[in-house]
Amino acid sequence: MANRGLFFGAVLLLHVLCGCDARIHTLELKNDTRSIVHLNTFGFNANGSLDVKLLSLSIPDNVDDQKYPVGFSISKSRVNGVLSYTAEEPKTCPLILKESPNDQPLILFIIDMKLSRVIVRPLGLLDHWLRATMKSEDGSVKDESVRKTRETRDTPEAAAVVPTPLITTLKDGVQKETKIEPAGQQNVGPAIKIKAVTPKPAVDEDDGIQLEKGKEQIIALDKVNGNFHFNITFGPLAEGLYNLNFHYCLKKVPGLDSPYSLSVAVREVNPGGYLSAAEIPLPRLYICMAGVFFTAALIWVYTLMKHRYSVFKIHWLMAALAFTKAVSLVFHSINFHFINTKGHPIEGWAVMYYITHLLKGALLFITLALIGTGWAFVKYILSDKEKKIFMIVIPLQVLANIAFIIIESGEEGSSEYALWKEILFLVDLLCCGAILFPVVWSIRHLQEASSTDGKAAMNLEKLKLFRHYYVMIVCYIYFTRIIAILLKVTMPFQWQWCYEFLVEASTLIFFVLTGYKFRPASNNPYLQLPLDEEDVEMDEVVTESGALEGITKVKKTSNGRERQRESTL
Repeated sequence: MANRGLFFGAVLLLHVLCGCDARIHTLELKNDTRSIVHLNTFGFNANGSLDVKLLSLSIPDNVDDQKYPVGFSISKSRVNGVLSYTAEEPKTCPLILKESPNDQPLILFIIDMKLSRVIVRPLGLLDHWLRATMKSEDGSVKDESVRKTRETRDTPEAAAVVPTPLITTLKDGVQKETKIEPAGQQNVGPAIKIKAVTPKPAVDEDDGIQLEKGKEQIIALDKVNGNFHFNITFGPLAEGLYNLNFHYCLKKVPGLDSPYSLSVAVREVNPGGYLSAAEIPLPRLYICMAGVFFTAALIWVYTLMKHRYSVFKIHWLMAALAFTKAVSLVFHSINFHFINTKGHPIEGWAVMYYITHLLKGALLFITLALIGTGWAFVKYILSDKEKKIFMIVIPLQVLANIAFIIIESGEEGSSEYALWKEILFLVDLLCCGAILFPVVWSIRHLQEASSTDGKAAMNLEKLKLFRHYYVMIVCYIYFTRIIAILLKVTMPFQWQWCYEFLVEASTLIFFVLTGYKFRPASNNPYLQLPLDEEDVEMDEVVTESGALEGITKVKKTSNGRERQRESTL
């Protein structure tokens, strides 16, 4: 069943990856009725830029866009998609706001289909620059033919060298323009130009318009195709985590339900790459952790070879898990590297990462379940109850990995994204809960055996190990699923990569502690116990005659080793 699940997952991820664009997003919605569509969350550094192009928009003719606005919002968030303004005020359509709460940056793009324009309403404290096809008060459209092409300016290389101007007006009719060079360039000081005040054009030929609180701008809208294009550049004071949302305010009114269709292309760029500010360190983090896991796997194999006469099959399964984890991290690092340089993953590398991720997840829960049941250490046959746990946990884990793949490869704005995210959370909790049952059963069995089979000391020692292992699993689950997430939401957006570091570090610690407790050694309490309940009877003395005095029976284990019991004289 597990093999069929892995094969199904591999086929599904190949199908899903065909439409994956990663940091260059293209979302198409048809007959959607949601009032808010969360398009993306991205952390912008200084000189980062957001490029949005509305390809098509179709709303019913009977919808009054003056009374029920339609448009986009760019809002600053303290947490990844949780505490954005739209989440804090779900009952109010943000497109009708005149003030921003707590002066947080909030930029609204209100689409006016009748007048063929888009009203840009900046709110809060801003350090943003807008480039778009502007529309003047007399209705004429500003020609942008002399401007540098956006495709050249918006690449990571261009974002790293193009300075962001800061313009302030001084007394006596003087305007000061300060250009801040990007980090890493040798610069004695900012270049300051003093020039006479001249009427500010509607569009700056090179750098666009600096958005000011409460000062609206007008962008031209193609009435035939219903599309427009804008670019937002983030200044040094505007660094942060931002949410891009589409709003359909008609849905806020009870009883009114008119579907719409939308097609939008989004591209986010930071200086030096396409990764969000919190994701920039991840390629190096994953490759370093891969090296650590690979080293730990080699040490474990050396230990197995050194104590080869005390090695069970499950020890080699633990080694395979460590190597699979290391390979998965290598492909994860490569995948992020190509996303950073090209804006989208290379399909072959992405497929290899998802396949190793599926194998790693399945091997992890199989190994934990086998250790919890005492397989190979105590017995070689699983009970019917334990087999049912495997039949439930492994398919659920495969489903959780498939849900993870769909979430990673899909668009956040798609209606299926939220559904699969909920499925992943539920299935992951079910897997983590079910994996504890074999350990609990083993503890209960040992408690009963310690008072009945006459070997209380050995069973109590083994019971102590199982209790420690149970506590280890619970701590690992709680830390990776709850505590690490709580730390993530409290960290600044640039340091949210520490969440991944904490998860990988806790996984490494869990692997090391598990290997230490179940290491192959002559003094391991597991190896001091009989392999099944029949061993108690086999340890009886053959005869008490003088000729055979001191002779005991010998049991041969499945790996060819022989253990001779010391006779009790």
